[in-house]
Amino acid sequence: MRLCKLFINKIVEYIPGVSTTSVADLPPAFLADHQNVVPKVLEAVSQAVEKAQYLLFTSVYELDPQVFEALKAKFAFPIYPIGPSVPHFELSKTLTTNQNDIDYLHWLDSQPKKSVLYISMGISKSQMDEIATEVKSSCVRVFWVARGDASKLRDCVGDLGLVVPWCDQLRVLCHDSIGGFWLHCGWNATLEAVYVGLPILTCPISWDQIPNGKQIVEDWRIGYQVKNVGVELLVSSKEIAELVKKFMDVESEEGKDLRERAEQLQEVCRGAIANGGSSDRNVDAFLKDISQGHN
Repeated sequence: MRLCKLFINKIVEYIPGVSTTSVADLPPAFLADHQNVVPKVLEAVSQAVEKAQYLLFTSVYELDPQVFEALKAKFAFPIYPIGPSVPHFELSKTLTTNQNDIDYLHWLDSQPKKSVLYISMGISKSQMDEIATEVKSSCVRVFWVARGDASKLRDCVGDLGLVVPWCDQLRVLCHDSIGGFWLHCGWNATLEAVYVGLPILTCPISWDQIPNGKQIVEDWRIGYQVKNVGVELLVSSKEIAELVKKFMDVESEEGKDLRERAEQLQEVCRGAIANGGSSDRNVDAFLKDISQGHN
């Protein structure tokens, strides 16, 4: 057990383009129980790279410059970060007349600015019930996306929350009443949070969620970590309420710093896709390359 903890906490400083990390913050495939997966993944990647003419990323150059520079030094073909790849253009379209959409947007309209915690995670019913109880005791307003039987969850959040089976996520995240996002740290959802300028409560489970969570908390410093690898809570269930309350306190100095850094990353993302921004230029360069048949 002690050897396992020593290995998990081992510092890794030799991966090109990756900031100092620990074994615990690498995808689980790199751990002993899953190491048979790594050779297969690396073989598949190697075969794909041999045939590649371009490499497109859904990220933004300014979010990970050291990563992209390391890749450019390694590969001869062009590297194009063209993100954030979120459907921001959909926001300008006329809102659907679907009654469910109208209802939850009206509910958001009635909430104070930056007062609502948006929660969207695929977790077991028992975990959901446990977290819901502690979120309720925090007295923080919540907008919770939960599929399946969520009757107990609705009863638990009561008047302070709204539970829906689905929503237009980016539109909801852009609403003035949303003050934070609790998620598993999948890259698409992470990019949406960064694009909108929201702080994040991280709850990673597997694969890229683990290093994404580390980047959010330690590198970007725009969030707090609730869970470690798998289902192990970093804080007790009773402490979740205090963490949620602290996270959503927009008046505290720590809360202000958290949101200021999130807004700075938002400006980076908006700048990248603006006319002449890094992603805008990369899209143009990629289209020019393929139209001229470069390979």
